[in-house]
This record gives sequence, structure tokens and C-alpha cells, in this order.
Amino acid sequence: MQPYRPALETPAYQNLDAELLTALTRVAERRTARTITPGVDYIPVTGKVLDAADLLLGVDAMLDGWLTAGRFAAQFERDLAEWVGCKYAALVNSGSSANLIAFATLTSPKLGDRAIRLGDEVITVAAGFPTTVNPAVLYGCVPVFVDVSATGADIDVSQLEAALSPRTRAVMVAHTLGNPFDLAAVTAFCERHNLWLVEDNCDALGAEYGHYPDGRPRKTGTYGHLATLSFYPAHHITMGEGGAVLVNDKSLKKIVESFRDWGRDCWCEPGKDNTCGKRFGHCMGSLPDGYDHKYIYSHIGYNLKATDMQAALGLSQLAKADHFVARRRENFATLTELLTPLTEFFHLPVASPGSNPSWFGYLLTLRDGVPIDRTALTQHLEAQKIGTRLLFGGNLLRQPAYANVPHRVIGSLPNTDRIMNRSFWVGVWPGLEREHLSYIADTIRTYCQQQVAASV
Repeated sequence: MQPYRPALETPAYQNLDAELLTALTRVAERRTARTITPGVDYIPVTGKVLDAADLLLGVDAMLDGWLTAGRFAAQFERDLAEWVGCKYAALVNSGSSANLIAFATLTSPKLGDRAIRLGDEVITVAAGFPTTVNPAVLYGCVPVFVDVSATGADIDVSQLEAALSPRTRAVMVAHTLGNPFDLAAVTAFCERHNLWLVEDNCDALGAEYGHYPDGRPRKTGTYGHLATLSFYPAHHITMGEGGAVLVNDKSLKKIVESFRDWGRDCWCEPGKDNTCGKRFGHCMGSLPDGYDHKYIYSHIGYNLKATDMQAALGLSQLAKADHFVARRRENFATLTELLTPLTEFFHLPVASPGSNPSWFGYLLTLRDGVPIDRTALTQHLEAQKIGTRLLFGGNLLRQPAYANVPHRVIGSLPNTDRIMNRSFWVGVWPGLEREHLSYIADTIRTYCQQQVAASV
């Protein structure tokens, strides 16, 4: 595979003449200018980094007047797949929709005996985001929860065999905060037991695990039968709302697109007719012979497409993805340098063996016995205008929405509960500089020292 070359090194605007482009550029540059002064301005835990090209390409798409998925969406799908290193990408309207579509794909009758059915089991973790788990619940399956590792927030692969049952059909789990889980162990487990693997890669765009035979790093999102991405403003690149399903198998690609596009059997692009060459030559179900293929439905589907304006923004952002990933890694390294003196108070995050994470956030977990309350600390940081987040739902099984959800649990999930009670994270997004990270670290250090002094 040839190295990815961004298509937008010099954007070509079809609808903006020189005079209009100059005027809009001045406006766009003012709108995207942003400074954050530590201690004065709030330091968001996540954020989008936009430039004039992002906004201008969105305007160009709007002026097409097409509005729904069109030329920008098609180019974005091609370029995204190439950048990640997979064959196909299907653009959807959010990362959560991507998870829904990925799981729905595995329920398709077109998969025969391998289709996931009502009551089948899906191995996952409770220490994560709800919409990694929700699709299994919505399709009447039973999530089987294993714990996360003692050293991080990634799935504890030592519990996989214990989670297996005759009804197990899939593993669906996320690369938490951009740190890849043990893909070697998980893929081997899935291959050994003929299970589907869905990688929730929404927090990990650009993360790497292992290598190709020629020595090139291999990105996450290329190992699972299906993988998902999110382009919410908090994520690595943004199109406002948006997401994608990644896939290598062409037959799975068609099913993904069917579930995304109303459940239709037809694979014509929007505005296209008769791609198959026999639009009125199909006989399916108990429909009359020759029924218009554009209105034949082989799945109970949705309409989860994105707009071309979103895709234009995403295409511009994708050209900067390598830079954004590098900046996240730099900021993570800086925070590690600044917070290492505080390891008596915190467990600091470390990269999974064999990986090069694309960090979404910097997870801090209070050590047992330290005189610091997590809630009080995060409230203090927020009061000092430092954004914080907990690790999403903590332990989903303790959330009210899951009180009556049929499930199985392997063990008591002690590490999941520890994260729920003792962990939080701060930002590493590309809009932060060393001055912001130093302010975050200094504020945490001062607070910890004050709490120790008060406890003596």
C-alpha cells in the first residue's frame, strides 16, 4: 500500500472565485483565531482545532446546493480508508451511529449461520462509553462484562476464556482514551472461537499497534471485522457531528451501507440510478417481478447518513490528522514529565505493550491510602478553570439505565470500580501548549501538597 497523501494540501474551491475567497478567508481567519490564557480562560478538556480552510471548504460544499452526501462524502470515505489502512469507510452521522450500524451489520440474515441473533452474547467491558454496549442491548443480545486491567483501562484479556459460552458471538470493545487494547490477544481469541470483532476506535484515530510485514506501523481500526470512528468536536478530527464504519470485506461493506441507508438492498449512490444494470430485473421476497430495486429493503435499517458540508469539513481536517495525532503524543509526553513527581499520589497512564497510542486524554488514578478525595480534587480543578472528565460511565452496571438489562459478569469488576471511584482525566488535545499543561500540573501538585499538610 502506498503512503497516504492528503488530497487537500491545496484545496480546490469550485464555487468561490478569487474575490469571494479573499473576503471569506478574512472572516474565517477571525472566527478560528483562539487564545487560552491559563488562570484567566477556561482550559477545556477537549476541543476542536479549526482553520480557515476548514470553514471555507464547508462553504464551498454548501454552495453546491446538493446538501446531502455527495462529492465531498465520497472523497472523504476514500481518503479516510486509505489513511487508516483499510479498504472501505462508510460515513455516518455520529460515532454512536457507527457503533449501531457496525453491530446491526452482524445481525444480517445475509451472514447465514454467523449472524448474531436474539439472546446471543457479546463480550465487552463496563468501564467505557454507553454506546459501545448499547447496540448489543438494543438487538436483544446479552453483554458479558469482563474487568479492565489493573494497570490501565483496557480490557483484561486474561478473563476472555472465562467469559466464553456456547452463545458467544462477538467481542465489541473500545481503545480507551486512545490507548490500544491487547489486539494480539483479542484477535487470537476471536479467531480461535470464530467470533466477530468490532473495534470501537472512536477515541483512537491514528493509534498504532504492531506492524505490517514490510515494517510499517499498523493503525488500530484495521484489525476488527468492523471498526468505528467518531468525528464529534471533542475527537481527533471533527466534522461537528459525524462518524464512520471501517471495513475490509466487500460483502460486509454492502450490509453496512444498507443499514445506514434505510435498509435498502440497492447500492446506488444518492442521485444515481441503475448502478446494477437491472433496476427492474429483481425478484425478491414476495414482491412482484421487476419491482424497482431502489425501493427493495433487505434489512430493518435507518437513515444515518451525514451531509456533504460535514464531509467537506472532515476532509479538510483529515489533511491535518497526522499533525493532530503528533501534537496529542507530544502533550501526553509533556504531562508525563510534569506529573511524574506526583506518582506517590497517582497511577499515571502508560502505553499498552506493542502500541503507539493516539491519546484522547490523560487518565489519572488516585492511589489507595492517599488523603485526597477525587470529587474534591476535580471540583478544585474546575474552579481553577481546568477542564476534567471522569472515565465516561465509570461502571455501566451501576448506571440507572442498565439496572434491568440482562447481562453476565465475570468476577466482581474491582478495577472497573476503582476507575469509577478514583480516576479522572485531563486534556491533551492539540490546542493546548506547554504553558497550559504546566498550569494543570502545578495546580494538581499544589492541591496535593495542601491536602497532605492538612492531614498531618
